[in-house]
Amino acid sequence: MAGKVALAILSVAVLSATGIGYDKYNQIASGYQTADVLDPGSGGPKPADGATDILLVGLDSRVDAQGHPLSKELLNRLNAGKADGVINTDTLILLRVLNDGGKVVGVSIPRDSYVDIPGGYGKHKINSAYARAKNAAYAPLRKKGVTDAAQLEVQTSQEGAAELIKTIQQLTGATIDHYAEVNLLGFADITDAVGGADVCLLKPVNDDFSGAHFPAGPMTLAGPEALAFVRQRHGLPNGDLDRVVRQQVFLKGMAQKVLSAGTLTDSGKLGRLVDAIKKSLVIDPKWNIIDFAKQMQGMSGGNLDFRTIPTGNPALKTPDDGDAVEINPSQVKTFVQQTLPSASPPQTPGSSPPSGAGGSAGNPSNGSITVDVRNGNGGNGLAAQVAKTLTDHGFKQGTTVTGASRTKTVVLYPKGDKDNADKVVAALGSDYTAQQDASVKNGHIVVYLGKDFKSSQGLTGDGMLQLSPNLPALDQPPGSTTGSNGAPCIN
Repeated sequence: MAGKVALAILSVAVLSATGIGYDKYNQIASGYQTADVLDPGSGGPKPADGATDILLVGLDSRVDAQGHPLSKELLNRLNAGKADGVINTDTLILLRVLNDGGKVVGVSIPRDSYVDIPGGYGKHKINSAYARAKNAAYAPLRKKGVTDAAQLEVQTSQEGAAELIKTIQQLTGATIDHYAEVNLLGFADITDAVGGADVCLLKPVNDDFSGAHFPAGPMTLAGPEALAFVRQRHGLPNGDLDRVVRQQVFLKGMAQKVLSAGTLTDSGKLGRLVDAIKKSLVIDPKWNIIDFAKQMQGMSGGNLDFRTIPTGNPALKTPDDGDAVEINPSQVKTFVQQTLPSASPPQTPGSSPPSGAGGSAGNPSNGSITVDVRNGNGGNGLAAQVAKTLTDHGFKQGTTVTGASRTKTVVLYPKGDKDNADKVVAALGSDYTAQQDASVKNGHIVVYLGKDFKSSQGLTGDGMLQLSPNLPALDQPPGSTTGSNGAPCIN
């Protein structure tokens, strides 16, 4: 009874705010395809770990949410190609909605991350966890008398989702409170309903595998084109890691469009979005969509940030899975915990001391010093991570670029600016060499990261994805810019 009363109060609040009426409320609140895949006791309004954790999964499945195969016409429209009998989870994002109402943080997990899959499957790429459990479930279900092809598809997929959740929880230490998966068709339809998202590419791309054929520069993508944009990995300098960046940029752009365009308060727009979601989205039965929509209604695009878990060797040789992305689970757990505001990361070279801890953190006198960071270390996203550390110490952020590989980290300064270079060295927390260099502009300091530089996590993680021309988020080639549509230009 208490739950029904709470839902009634919530419905009045939402209806008062939007004026959508009870018919539209019923349309939004019910009719979703659900999968009971969560652990008992998960969820709740204020989870004990400090955040409501939502696992967002993008599948390369060629069936709809009800288990029916997509038509040949639809597959051609989506450039999906032939089904090879293997379902991979190409997009894995842990969305952390903080209890204190602060920013929502999306933590991306590269699909080729080499991790232990619980249940006796051993170490494999994380994108195979779903498929391994799904395939193992067919025989037991048939033995129980399940013969309908659509029902087999749905029920085996639930086993796959449950296994994927266990894998993510084991890797990150987070408890998954809600689950949502979308297939190829669903993503295309949802982006169409929203009106797409603004993106910008540094260079033109032509990839027949994904169907990504785009010019350089700013553009707005929706439908099958948006799907191709977030699926491409062939032909990109950093492969799957560049694809992760694309997914982050696109999802943030789409969120900005939804929130700024008033989609959640416009009856027609909201109806089209809900219709698209219901066709191809699978969620857990505990998830109150109205509640979540109301929670998101107070957000702005600037309240959504993305990070990527720490990664090591991007071409790790494995016994059975080809090249994979190296992962250290203990470092991933620490990294994910630090996305919560209560976390106090250990102070090691390359990390920022907490406020009030002494040192130069937040020192306003550093604001006149612009620090450019060049990544000669090779770690993905390391220049952005260091730039974030230095801005936390009060320095003005300059450019973050990928430079030529080098062995030793060096801090370069123009003539007469050694005192400022020494401040930067102190902020980095290690005894790096400061060296005068005539090529450095007055008022600037250049940190050139070498192989000897170690981040606070040992492996490297991408910094917060702040969509601002003054806050370049990820290592990009020299000359990287923001497009005329406001989107960061990326690979």
